[in-house]
Parts: sequence; C-alpha cells; structure tokens
Amino acid sequence: MILVVGAKGMLGQDLMRILAGDVRGVDIDEIDITSLESVRRVLLTLRPAVVVNAAAYTDVDGCETNKELAMQVNGEGVAHLALTCREIGAKLVQVSTDYVFDGSKDSPWLEDDPMNPLSVYGESKLAGELNVSLAPEHLIVRTQWLYGLGGKNFVETMLRLAGDKKELTVVDDQIGSPTWTVDLALAIRALVEKGCTGTYHAANAGSCSWNEFARAIFAATGVDITVKPMSTAELGRPATRPLYSVLDCGKLIRDTGFAPEPWHEALGKYLHVRRDADGGR
Repeated sequence: MILVVGAKGMLGQDLMRILAGDVRGVDIDEIDITSLESVRRVLLTLRPAVVVNAAAYTDVDGCETNKELAMQVNGEGVAHLALTCREIGAKLVQVSTDYVFDGSKDSPWLEDDPMNPLSVYGESKLAGELNVSLAPEHLIVRTQWLYGLGGKNFVETMLRLAGDKKELTVVDDQIGSPTWTVDLALAIRALVEKGCTGTYHAANAGSCSWNEFARAIFAATGVDITVKPMSTAELGRPATRPLYSVLDCGKLIRDTGFAPEPWHEALGKYLHVRRDADGGR
C-alpha cells in the first residue's frame, strides 16, 4: 500500500488519483508530521510499503518570519516520517525543491550539484533532504514552480489579478520551469514503479521567466492585459530567490523512460482541465 501524506493538497490530490495500486491518503486532520507520536500512530496502524510526503510549509516569504515552524514541518517532520519508515521497513518518497540551490549556475542543475539555499524555506527543505536518509530506502524528488487544481498557485493568482487590472508588472530575471502537479505525480509514479532510490529532478521541459509565464497564461486564456517587466530587486520580497533554478531531468528520463512534457503543453492541458472543473467558464 502507498500512503500519501498531505493528500488534500495541490500535489496530494493528483497523487491520490495517479499513483497505481492500493493508495490511501492522510492530511493534517489525521496526521501531524511535527509530532513523532502522531506519525508513529498512523504509520504503525496502516503499515504502508511506500510513504509519499507531499506535506510541507510552502509559504516562501512566510518562512522568513516563521523559521521555527518551517524547520518543524519541512525538516523535523521528515525526520519523524523517516524514522518510522525505518521502523516498519517502508520506503519514503520526499518531495523537495529547486530552492536548495543558489541560482548561480547558468545551465540546468544536476542532482549532485552543491546545495546552497538562499532562504529559510530552502534551508528547511534541505534539512528535510538530509533527514530522509534516516530511512534506509528513500527517494528525493526535487521539483519547481508548481501549479495545479485545488491550491494557491501562480496561474490562479495571475488570472485573479487580471480581473481587476489592465496592467501587471511581473519579474523577468528569475528563470525556471513551470510544472503541472499532474506531470509531477506521473514522474513520481514512474520512479516508484521502477524502484528508484536516491535523488531525482522532475519538472516540465523547457524554461522561462515568471514574466514569460504570465504572458503565456494570458495568451492561452485570451485575456487582454499588458505585462511589464521588473527585476527581483525591485520587487523586494522578504525571501531571496535563486535567479536561475532550471532542473536537469535527464536522470529521470534515463532511469524511468518518463519524459515530462514541455511546460507550454502542460499549461494548455491544465487550463482545459481548469475550465472543465469550473463548469466550462
């Protein structure tokens, strides 16, 4: 049995639908990963063969002012899962982030590139990666720029803002790969089915800036709005972001045969699914 922790979240919902076999899910109302007692109670009762941890504190700027909570959820919570997975002989799959890198490279990041997080969020996710090793059999899947149904994300934010404005300013000096949670869930399924362990990158193919992503969203939805550029420095957010965080997914493709689709195609499919979910509006 596969257990999805964080099953009600944006990624968790897609994992519940896409993972094969006997799949069960728990969320914050049933498990508190910051409590070892809570984790042991759930995992020792269900005794899954695989645990996929999709639970995280993902408010990047919020982590800067809530460092203790970020470390409890993204770091210590993973340790609790890993220790209990070791106890029951389960495999732990941990979802991580491009924010463990500092963005100083000018080519896609490889799994074994040195990590140097620039933010509390990145530090907490790195702590989680280190704690995964407490489970003898483990898999780390790094991803980035996620969007999907059932959660706050950049696509929804842009479309909401476009309803009130005729002009938006979006940063154009952060480069990454927008990734649909459906494609990430498919990558995780492929890795689990192949019995892969260690660290892998999984993101939609190609790259763009947030500004280019915003313009693609509006072009695909027929929204007439001006999108102006600005720098990350001008935006002045509390947490420092890596400027270039594109992930190299070659290892995923070589070891599983699964190749994530280009981000433009994934965006089009998401917008179609989104319209269907919204009754065609």
